[in-house]
Amino acid sequence: MFEFGILFPAVLNGLTTGAVYALVALGLTLIYGVLHIINFAHGAALMMALYGVYFLKTSLGIDPYLALPAMVPLMFVAGYALQRGIINRASHGKDENILLVTLGLSIVLENLALLAFKSDTRTIDTPYTLATVAIGPAMIAVPKLVAFAGALVASAVLLWIVRGTDLGRAIRAVAREKQGARLVGIDVDHVYAMSFGIGLACLGAAACFLLPAYYVNPLVGNGFVLVAFTIVVLGGMGSFAGALLGGLLIGVVESLGGLWLGESLGQVGIFLLFIAVLLFRPQGLFGAKA
Repeated sequence: MFEFGILFPAVLNGLTTGAVYALVALGLTLIYGVLHIINFAHGAALMMALYGVYFLKTSLGIDPYLALPAMVPLMFVAGYALQRGIINRASHGKDENILLVTLGLSIVLENLALLAFKSDTRTIDTPYTLATVAIGPAMIAVPKLVAFAGALVASAVLLWIVRGTDLGRAIRAVAREKQGARLVGIDVDHVYAMSFGIGLACLGAAACFLLPAYYVNPLVGNGFVLVAFTIVVLGGMGSFAGALLGGLLIGVVESLGGLWLGESLGQVGIFLLFIAVLLFRPQGLFGAKA
């Protein structure tokens, strides 16, 4: 067994990573909870957000954290336009069509990125990229701490929107009973587009928190969205609390798995946990039984 001085930093690193995973998964959970479909373009949208933050830094000199007021609204508008202008029109009201459309969007976006940026991996340098802070026996990177705090704040804002605003009440009404919501005067198509926009806005925030300590290439979103899908199922399909806590749990499992099995095999523990949940609690940790 490892000593406390080794386990404690690993758990802290896992929590900081897991908070960003949770933010990515919360957007996916919102889209699933309202539209009842899995957004296969989620990873590609995260990739585009990362490129947006990258070019704001390299072209305009805007710090990734200061890019939040630009990237979050930009990704919201992109999500709203995609849902209202492409996904909604191409789906013709059929869920299976939505799945195919989002899968097609993912392929198109990734290949456009490959055409424009090649397969090169890009990073940015900031004054705090390599800075660390001592927390007990652990030395934690400053960007990871900022990402942890920022992801928790963004998650709290999302939960407040869903639970404490008129838009949130409309979102919950549409998620529960679409036809009933339409009968009481709710614009269902608008709520769909708003939900998709908010889901992608979460990715804009996640990209700003990620890039100071991470990288971007045309396929970077695939790894994140695979983990996000796992978190959504682990926490319970459509459960915001489940996505948040599931993300933190997945981050810790990945970190401890890397400690025991090596960094290249760290994600094995994630999928072992995923299989165990499917076997013993298929509705997820916070999901209700069908």
